Amino acid sequence: MLWGGLVLVVRAGSKSVTNLSQPVRLTFKHNKQVEDGTCVFWYESADGDGTGYWSTGGCETNNTGSEFICSCNHLSFFAVLVNSELSVDKSGPDNLSYITYVGSALSVFFTTISLIIYICQHRRSPKQAIVVHMQLTGALLCLHLSFLLCCFWVSQLSGEEEEGGWVCRGLGLFLHWSLLATFTWTALEGFHLYLLLVRVFNIYVRRYLLKLSVVGWGLPTLTAVVCGISGVYGKYRLELKDENNHNSTAAICWISSDFKQHLVVSYITTVALPCLVILCNSCMLGLVVFKLWGLRRGGERQKMNTGKGSRFWKDFARVLGLSWVLGLPWGLASTTYVSLTGIYVFTILNSLQGLFVFLWSVNSCASSASL
Repeated sequence: MLWGGLVLVVRAGSKSVTNLSQPVRLTFKHNKQVEDGTCVFWYESADGDGTGYWSTGGCETNNTGSEFICSCNHLSFFAVLVNSELSVDKSGPDNLSYITYVGSALSVFFTTISLIIYICQHRRSPKQAIVVHMQLTGALLCLHLSFLLCCFWVSQLSGEEEEGGWVCRGLGLFLHWSLLATFTWTALEGFHLYLLLVRVFNIYVRRYLLKLSVVGWGLPTLTAVVCGISGVYGKYRLELKDENNHNSTAAICWISSDFKQHLVVSYITTVALPCLVILCNSCMLGLVVFKLWGLRRGGERQKMNTGKGSRFWKDFARVLGLSWVLGLPWGLASTTYVSLTGIYVFTILNSLQGLFVFLWSVNSCASSASL
């Protein structure tokens, strides 16, 4: 975030001026305490298309408590970024990678077991809810499996293979399709919950499961095919910079960095869609809490007095389990822009989605067996 939305320009004609013997000093005053502020300049990309990013190269920051003093050895557009970057040491990216790999591997294992549980449960007692759970679990299995395959394949590529060939493009399509399918079936879980809780009666829909499958698998397939034909997929490269300003590159088979509109595709399919799903399913979870509260308040008050604590924890576990099924932990992605702790929490919880779905399947199986 730019401090005060202020950008100062210091230039000498149209030529670039760098490596000044006497640094340029700029002062940005502020009237309240700000702990984290960094002096940056606008670094234009070599493509000459007007794009670029804020960089700290050649600039030093001094926060006196009432003003930021920027000392830079070149001329450019200058500003102060507040909470601009998180302090991550050299081992941070490696630790996050290991957590993700281990968590995704566990998710593949537990989602496979969950599918077996749901199949057995469906043979005993065919229910629409079980089928919907099976579809979401299958999408999650594809998501974590495709992620591991993409990471493994790109790690085997040599530096000469820029785009990774047709295999990397195919894996990128598989990963993107799996992510879209996961979000779509997560939304359909919320829709099915709405029918059960709100409409209750007269909820018969002809060929209901077939229609859900057309939406749950059809829309992601259509989107992925269109993107594949447009040449969206390939090797995605992420530039990393550690605390010593050493640059490195992380890569994965995903939406290609060389595709001109890759940011537009990424924001629409991996930002806008999840935000919409999380918003709708948050409303569904709120409705569940309201219904539970109404049931507990309206009846069996005397029984509640004797087992109030146990009922509370059962309801809490039920709501927590529903939050995982409805995909609400994806909303923790917003915390990754705030703190390093948020990055670790988001990485751990979302890489272990398969484990939590497994616990939910075991709980639902035990609940149906006790009836």
